[in-house]
Amino acid sequence: MKKMLLCTTLLFSGVAVAGGGSSMPMGNTIAAIVSNDPNFSTLLAAVKAAGLVETLSSPGPFTVFAPTNAAFAKIPQADLNALLNDPAQLKAVLLYHVVPGKVTASQVTGLTSATTVNGADLNVSTNGGTVMINDATVTKADVMASNGVIHVIDTVLMP
Repeated sequence: MKKMLLCTTLLFSGVAVAGGGSSMPMGNTIAAIVSNDPNFSTLLAAVKAAGLVETLSSPGPFTVFAPTNAAFAKIPQADLNALLNDPAQLKAVLLYHVVPGKVTASQVTGLTSATTVNGADLNVSTNGGTVMINDATVTKADVMASNGVIHVIDTVLMP
């Protein structure tokens, strides 16, 4: 538990306050990349609701399997709203998308599983050029950040 809290704290620290008092991640961190890409607006809202912006701005390194807005759209609206309104559950789901360390696409293809920051394991499989993380397909790999790497996925991972 202490390790998870430390990782969570480290993952999302390093935020600047922009005009109007909103938090705006600095630099080329995972948090900054997510906040500046409109395809991740639902993920950004979830990260903010879970209080994880500072963690994703910290030095890391981290590997984030980042679901797009389309991935979140696959979740029934009532279920998504319930998740967004339950910070503890939301944090657990989001931390299930984060693996400690920087794991690039070439390294992912050699794995069969990976342990997430929340302590649960992800199943990793490769078929031809397609990489699956549980039931999610990696649609874009190796989005490099100053504190790790993002792999874009098409489905929200549920622990």
